[in-house]
Amino acid sequence: MAEGVGTLLLVYFGAGAAAVTLMIAAGTQPATPFNIGIGQLGGLADWLAIGMAFAIIIAAVIYSLGRISGAHINPAVTIALWATKRFPTYEAVGYIVAQCAGAACGSLLFALTVGMNAVTVGGLGATAPFPGIGYGQAILAEFIGTFVLMLVIMGVAVDNRAPAGFAGLVIGLTVGGVITTLGNISGASLNTARTFGPYLADWALGGPNLWVYFPIYIIGPVAGAVLAAFFYDWINAA
Repeated sequence: MAEGVGTLLLVYFGAGAAAVTLMIAAGTQPATPFNIGIGQLGGLADWLAIGMAFAIIIAAVIYSLGRISGAHINPAVTIALWATKRFPTYEAVGYIVAQCAGAACGSLLFALTVGMNAVTVGGLGATAPFPGIGYGQAILAEFIGTFVLMLVIMGVAVDNRAPAGFAGLVIGLTVGGVITTLGNISGASLNTARTFGPYLADWALGGPNLWVYFPIYIIGPVAGAVLAAFFYDWINAA
């Protein structure tokens, strides 16, 4: 339940920020000082704002629910911990199901909150490669971004030598920074469930059908997270 609710919040507020950015740029919201888009759509300031939305909600989830489930809220993280024998198989499967279900519920709840413009204009914040970015390039971007994220998780949350109390802040800011750089390349998902939720809700509600890109957000994040976990163990054993 903690993983499901945590991932729901991640998608509602994080992917929701991406959807709102698209809606503002399309002129579907009144132009007031509180909702004018920062910079041109796709500009670095937009991605910084979206990244900070992710950073804040990830920190909030880690500090509020981390003591219950560890607050993975990301199948790639769960798979990496399972691959390094830190997590049993039956729990890993349950976590991944909960994360994907929570992500889908988060997207549906956001659509219910905002209305159909969130789907038809904002795409519920779904990720996809940007124009000029090939399939392989997007996988590489997701791989690199998730490698960095998992390396940080290993250092500040998994390693019992890490200073206490900083995991949520550091992990959240890492995600925010990676999104700022990679957002305009692959959408900077770093999280299979974060992409699955908007894809499923868009498909169910008549929004864009982006399933052709879904393998990018399985292969890149999972490979990046698993390699980072093994790399951390190897470099610490050297």
